[in-house]
Amino acid sequence: MHALFEEAGKFMAGRILSEAESSAQVELDSGKRVKVKAANVLLKFEKPAPAELVAQAQAVAETIELDLAWEFAPEDDFGFADLARDYFSENATLVQQAGALFRLYEAPHYFRRAGKGRFKKAPAEILQQALAAIEKKKAVLAQIDEWAAALARGECPQPIRDQLYKILFKPDKNAPEYKAVVDASRATHTAPLDLLQKAGAIDSAYQFHWKRFLFENFPKGTGFPAMTAPQPPDDLPLATVQAYSIDDSQTTEIDDALSVQGLGTGTVVLGIHIAAPGLAVQPGSAIDQLGRARLSTVYMPGYKITMLPDEVVQIYTLDEGRANPAVSLYVTVNETTLEILATETRLERVPVVANLRHDQLDHIVTEAWLTDPAVQVEGTPERVAQLRSELSFLFRLAKSLKAQREVVRGKPENFNRPDYNFRLVGNDRGEPNGSETVQITTRQRGAPLDLIVAEAAIVANSTWGSWMAELGVPGIYRSQASMAPGVKVRMGTKALPHAGIGVKSYSWATSPLRRYTDLVNQWQIIACARHGKTAALAAPFKPKDADLFSIISSFDGAYSAYNGYQAGMERFWTLKYVQQNGLTELTATVFKEGPGGSFLVRADDIPLVFPVLGAQNLPRGARLRVKLGEIDEITLDIHGTVLERLDSDEPEAGADEAAEEDDETVAGPIAIAVDMNEAEAPASADNLTP
Repeated sequence: MHALFEEAGKFMAGRILSEAESSAQVELDSGKRVKVKAANVLLKFEKPAPAELVAQAQAVAETIELDLAWEFAPEDDFGFADLARDYFSENATLVQQAGALFRLYEAPHYFRRAGKGRFKKAPAEILQQALAAIEKKKAVLAQIDEWAAALARGECPQPIRDQLYKILFKPDKNAPEYKAVVDASRATHTAPLDLLQKAGAIDSAYQFHWKRFLFENFPKGTGFPAMTAPQPPDDLPLATVQAYSIDDSQTTEIDDALSVQGLGTGTVVLGIHIAAPGLAVQPGSAIDQLGRARLSTVYMPGYKITMLPDEVVQIYTLDEGRANPAVSLYVTVNETTLEILATETRLERVPVVANLRHDQLDHIVTEAWLTDPAVQVEGTPERVAQLRSELSFLFRLAKSLKAQREVVRGKPENFNRPDYNFRLVGNDRGEPNGSETVQITTRQRGAPLDLIVAEAAIVANSTWGSWMAELGVPGIYRSQASMAPGVKVRMGTKALPHAGIGVKSYSWATSPLRRYTDLVNQWQIIACARHGKTAALAAPFKPKDADLFSIISSFDGAYSAYNGYQAGMERFWTLKYVQQNGLTELTATVFKEGPGGSFLVRADDIPLVFPVLGAQNLPRGARLRVKLGEIDEITLDIHGTVLERLDSDEPEAGADEAAEEDDETVAGPIAIAVDMNEAEAPASADNLTP
């Protein structure tokens, strides 16, 4: 005697070895013996053999028309044998009964299960909905197949082109566009990104990087809604100083300016004047919400996305020729010893007489020009000549401040590598398209004008940070516990030491037009200036304010993403520079070992870090001549091969220290979200197993 039974959603058949009241021992064709509950046994038969019955029944099941079976089926629940008799004949055979069982079981949209071997037909309206859904699914599957075939042929269907960035970076893994890419990648054994490139989904490498960044960070676009910018207070006093800013020519958000009073008197007052949108833009206002959504200006070669609307920037930027609202820190300094004697903060309007541009003046305002009055440089602008004594004092003060910080740091700040400036020829501050000619120029870090601005900013940020802490007003700080390897700079609300800079505390408050953290701190500093010892009661953000922690968390993520994009686009334009100038070889310096036996090197003359192969046991600081390989503008990848060693086996002095301070990474394959290792969706076949 044999039995057909259901076990864990599958139908199996075998020879009955023994039976009890509630179960039976059944031997399968494989020889395996199983214990089957009596309720799960659906048919008992002598002939044919179990495997033959299942095979014949599956063949019969395929002949049963579901629409006709549904018409024959009674309204009440019924057994599979009942349907077989209604569909075939009153004398339905064992094979026909088993075939009816299999067919009913695999069509839940027509027949709902009502127990072991029993079913109930679905209501007509539910059936129609189910059939429509099935047809729709078939159409989607056909569309997926069609799109996948097109991709395999090297053609990109428009719906996939339209969904490119979503597919690659934030996919809906049930979407047909995504599934078509996965299917085509599997069928062609091609990585998804390579597949889409070959299919023409990516027209421009530059646009790929740009649109990917917008997709992830500005999904609603970069424009601002129309709004009226708030005007500064009418009662701000007018400062009795003549201030000047120092920035590069591309800067439109001028946050800071300097002034000097009292030269030759023995006591000099340095004014550090910071643009003050916080005097009018209020926390919670519409403009504040815009700034908080963006958190920072985004910089890239040839373009930027500002944190605040241009209407706001134009009112509060420290443009020359007008008196601008500012939060001013006045630092009283002993002219001889350069000791800081006192500080005072004022809210005022500051006359700005000049916007100096260091990229136009660095060749004039040199250390020699600042320290030796006899040095004259042809073409020195009259305004710069008039400011020579002030700039000379500021440079002397900046060097002193730097030296004092270096004592706290425990070692000097090295400016071994230059800063690089990018200019896109033919791009007049409009959005680049990637075809521009790029020019790369260098500017040595720590140049006099740069040092003057940097040290003034450190004085302001550290002084205001300590002041807020003294008054019990929370702020946003950057701190570093030590300069030991692996100890990173962190943001928080406590005034803790910053070992890397060498100060007791360091707030970010000198770029309120460009960084939201600085705007937040400016609100707190304004409260300190207006209310003194009671500032903690009046400041917008209170101690342990959850909103402050939320701002820090959001800013960290956004600032990291923006800086990463800026670094990526600088690398893109550097690779363009290599192409446009036909560079096939470079001189470079090793700074650490890379993966797979490679070494990471830094080009000597352009801002390019890349791995090289073809040499062993290279020390840090080793100088090489390197042959460049192919450039991948999508992954921003380039490799090199060592042609020759240019120096002796002894590394240059300071190479180890320079390498320790280096945190640059090499661009590699882009991390996409298309998962080729996911299990394929199960086929819509029946669950029958013999």
